[in-house]
Amino acid sequence: MKPLMILPPVIFAGLAAMFLFGMNREGADQLESTREGGPVPALTVSAFPGEDGFTVEALADGEVKLVNFWASWCAPCRAEHENLMAFAEEGVPIYGINYKDAPANGRKFLDELGNPFAAVVADESGRTGLDWGLYGVPETFVVDGDGVIVKRFAGPITGSIPDTIIRPAMAEAAE
Repeated sequence: MKPLMILPPVIFAGLAAMFLFGMNREGADQLESTREGGPVPALTVSAFPGEDGFTVEALADGEVKLVNFWASWCAPCRAEHENLMAFAEEGVPIYGINYKDAPANGRKFLDELGNPFAAVVADESGRTGLDWGLYGVPETFVVDGDGVIVKRFAGPITGSIPDTIIRPAMAEAAE
């Protein structure tokens, strides 16, 4: 009877170890994107208050850039924002797509945390997110100068991700 009493704590400890291990694997479980290697999809967007918008043609202007899907209601978007600001300060052009958000809330978010975006559009319906293969926000795409998606990263750009995933993809896009 005693060996059966120890079984639940052992099972619990095993599951807890698996969850802990899985949560600490930054970027290791990224789902592959069908968009990588292809042109940026269409933009079915509207203007974002107080910001310049952009078109698909602007994403093929000869310059490596990031396209970031974000929302004011998204806690991980808030967590990655400092890193987006750092990229912008380095001169990396970042194009923002405010996803399924009230424009006034998105505006308040940028006014509070700062605006790292060279241009911003609103995807209120979520159509552009579907066209880009979005799983959720935040998601960031590295786009080369020809408007081809080199890398898709789902999740917040935090921790070592800027240096281990985003910068190498930007270097690849610049080749």
